[in-house]
Amino acid sequence: MFKLLGGLSVYFKYQPIKTDNAVFRLHNIFTTVLLLTCSVIITATQYVGQPIQCIVGGGLPANVVNTFCWITSTFTMPDAFAREVGKQVAHPGVMNEYDSSQDKKYYTYYQWVCFVLFFQAIMCYTPKYLWDAFEGGLLRTIVMGLNIGVCQAKEKEQKKEAIICYLMRYERSHKLYALRYWGCELLCLVNVVLQLWMMDSFFGGEFFSYGTRVLGYSDVPQEERYDPMIYVFPRVTKCTFHKYGPSGSIQTHDSLCVLPLNIVNEKTYVFLWFWYIILACILLMLVIYRLVIIFVPSVRARLLQARSRSLALETAAAVSRRTDLGDWWLLYMLARNIDPLIYKELIMEYVKQTSEKGRFA
Repeated sequence: MFKLLGGLSVYFKYQPIKTDNAVFRLHNIFTTVLLLTCSVIITATQYVGQPIQCIVGGGLPANVVNTFCWITSTFTMPDAFAREVGKQVAHPGVMNEYDSSQDKKYYTYYQWVCFVLFFQAIMCYTPKYLWDAFEGGLLRTIVMGLNIGVCQAKEKEQKKEAIICYLMRYERSHKLYALRYWGCELLCLVNVVLQLWMMDSFFGGEFFSYGTRVLGYSDVPQEERYDPMIYVFPRVTKCTFHKYGPSGSIQTHDSLCVLPLNIVNEKTYVFLWFWYIILACILLMLVIYRLVIIFVPSVRARLLQARSRSLALETAAAVSRRTDLGDWWLLYMLARNIDPLIYKELIMEYVKQTSEKGRFA
């Protein structure tokens, strides 16, 4: 298992050319690795250990009942969670069925958790996959190694001239480049919201309020308290097994089943609840920030100057005023990937050459 987890370190490999931002990587890299790690741990616990152990009687083989209850479902009685353990009920949610009208809460998710987490990881990596395909190494090609400030003067001048020629030749042709990236950021937010809805459906409508119930658990009076983690991920459940008796009549066997895997599941999903809520809020703020950039052009100059502190605000304002949204975004991303002193020289030369052609006021 340690070798499998160690293999995930490739996702954190340093990228000399950054084509995205930290929030984008937080969703596509960190969350993907987090979900894959949880999937590997749960898979190892599920298939290496004993994910379910049932107490059986009447001469029934334990392995048969364990397998049956694992591949079908187990259940609890919701009314029994609020009763006193050891006096009124044997375990939280476990009590005798006095009549067939009592409601039962069935648990069928546990054998699917590792697969669902893996599918969620694929969903989180999809925006990065799409952006890498859209970007096609454009920034790496344009930067040409100028992210490292140490280079010969002649080589530096040639590369700066090549970048300026590219910017002037392909002026106003990068809007789709910017919109595709921002679309991938929006896709991250849609993905997080969709996954929250999927997890809530997966756990029978219990996930949306899961974290808040865990936080509020200590504030509930002792006589009314039951652990919400045990309610969603019970450690002991019941399972009913039917078989034919010697005379051909149907016999019913009621078993108590211990689910040690739910100890891992409950901790995993309480962490994922908090992480997804935080990530959704961060992504929502990022989308609002992008909308401000699109619809409030006056902020672009300050953002460009903030990205390259050595650049004068007047120069940044002139560049932002005369470039369209796509060209501005490309210049903004170049500021992240080119040495600051070289970038200042590049922008000054770009302003000079475009001014000579009457493009700058």
